[in-house]
Amino acid sequence: MVNIYIASLITLGGLGVILAIGLGLAAKAFHIEKDERLELVENALPGVNCGACGYVGCAALAEAIVSGEAPVEGCPVGGSSTAQAIAEIMGTTATVGEREIAQVLCKGGLKETLTTVEYQGIQTCKAANMISGGTKSCQYGCLGLGDCAVACPFDAIIMNDNGLPEIDPDKCTGCGECVRACPRNIITMAPISKRTHIRCSSYDHGKVVRQICTVGCIGCGICSRVCPEDAIRMENNLAIIDYEKCTNCGLCAEKCPTGTIEYSEILIEAI
Repeated sequence: MVNIYIASLITLGGLGVILAIGLGLAAKAFHIEKDERLELVENALPGVNCGACGYVGCAALAEAIVSGEAPVEGCPVGGSSTAQAIAEIMGTTATVGEREIAQVLCKGGLKETLTTVEYQGIQTCKAANMISGGTKSCQYGCLGLGDCAVACPFDAIIMNDNGLPEIDPDKCTGCGECVRACPRNIITMAPISKRTHIRCSSYDHGKVVRQICTVGCIGCGICSRVCPEDAIRMENNLAIIDYEKCTNCGLCAEKCPTGTIEYSEILIEAI
């Protein structure tokens, strides 16, 4: 009996040694060298995992950059400083455009827009838009339930007393989460240096707009006619601004009869 135990121990010990050697050889044979730049690039990224880059998180973007699938400027949140840092790690140069921030294309809050019904459903813009279209007469305007504020990972959006989102340009990183969260597509990204914005998204005829909103675009076309750079076009009763052409002259805002167009005298510096 003792001999059987000894033989068993020897056999098991031998198998253990053989398996250990096999695992060691397999690990060596299938070992994949890790690019040292991967950790450096990931550490250079903001680490907020917001998905603005189109990848599931900063780690995934870092892998894409190191493998050459994504550019060194792939993180819109990090801005030029992050792009330059990653470019240095990758041994290349970064080409970074102007920083963009979110702009709300609606000025019709609770005070300016006619309210038709009382909404008592789930308190999200997405639900209100699907169920009843919200409480306002304008089918294009802000629903005012703050999906954009909830989606913002940087606390750059607050809902004001008038039921409209306010964006803090100092906190906004241009990640675009608010744009994706808005069911009515009234938030867009614009270069931070642009001071002229058309705060309306309604395609209703001017007569309808006048009846339901005091600050909506009535499609008169004055802004388009007075713009010296042809930066504004009329599209289905709505004025649309081309930020690339706009030179911040402010003439369109001055001539707008409903105050739909806003012009800020203060230039927000790109950082």
